[in-house]
Amino acid sequence: MQERSVTKGPLPPLPTVAATPEDAAARKRAQEERDAAVRGVSSIAAMREAVKQHARSLPILVEIPRLKRLDANAFAARAREGLPFIMTGLVGQWPLCGVTPAELRERYGDLPVRARVGDYIRQPFRADRPMRDMTLREYLDLEPERVHGEGDPPPYVGNLELRELNRLCHWPAYFRKMGPPRFWLGPVGTMTPLHCDFDDNIFAQVWGRKRIFLAPPHHDAYLYANEANPVLFGSPFDPEAPDFDAYPLARQAATVSCIVEPGDMLYVPAGWFHQVRALEFSLSSNRWARGVPLAL
Repeated sequence: MQERSVTKGPLPPLPTVAATPEDAAARKRAQEERDAAVRGVSSIAAMREAVKQHARSLPILVEIPRLKRLDANAFAARAREGLPFIMTGLVGQWPLCGVTPAELRERYGDLPVRARVGDYIRQPFRADRPMRDMTLREYLDLEPERVHGEGDPPPYVGNLELRELNRLCHWPAYFRKMGPPRFWLGPVGTMTPLHCDFDDNIFAQVWGRKRIFLAPPHHDAYLYANEANPVLFGSPFDPEAPDFDAYPLARQAATVSCIVEPGDMLYVPAGWFHQVRALEFSLSSNRWARGVPLAL
């Protein structure tokens, strides 16, 4: 296969740390205003509380249901319940699913990517966490043990826009407004620690398998959640290796896990905590809705 010419666009600038507490507070206020305007709500804080209040009426899940692909009306009806579910028969038809890692390297190797490096699991949402810019070819050619210290997780290309791949993904029109597709690429052991986003989320698994732990929004206190930004909260609790001595309230958190297989699409309702770990070399993509959560 001939290598396709790819125009290398610049990566987005890295976030900067606020210089003073006053600067941090001003940034937070400005971001809340922008987030509220994008979603068409008067208050992000009120939206978060409404999501948690709705979740208190939900049953406790013991497994994540698997459904055949849904049309837009059926999806909306199911999603309004506010519970996660997996759909099959949709992602597997995407052209991207037919592209092998070797073909991705050959056709798109010049794309600039940014990898999380170091112990990004222990500092997942810090503005100054270590990153490494490289080409996609360089990333796919990495030998993790040579670029990381002992005990560090492997480099992870996570939450990155790769616009050249968008045409290979046929997203369903489940929401009136969605953010751009984000891509997640990495070997066994790459992971995103427990956190929640206050936007509805559809997550497509292209290659490999991932294990995902989920917990409902109103269990945030049990999970010792901390605000990273107005629509993103992180948790220091690890449901895969629970430390109940350090986090005793986590015994009360209702966590449930599932395996997403190649071709699966997982719906994660706004506010649901989730932790994601690659069990195999994986490529995933997701999109966040930009509106009032369907459960509301």
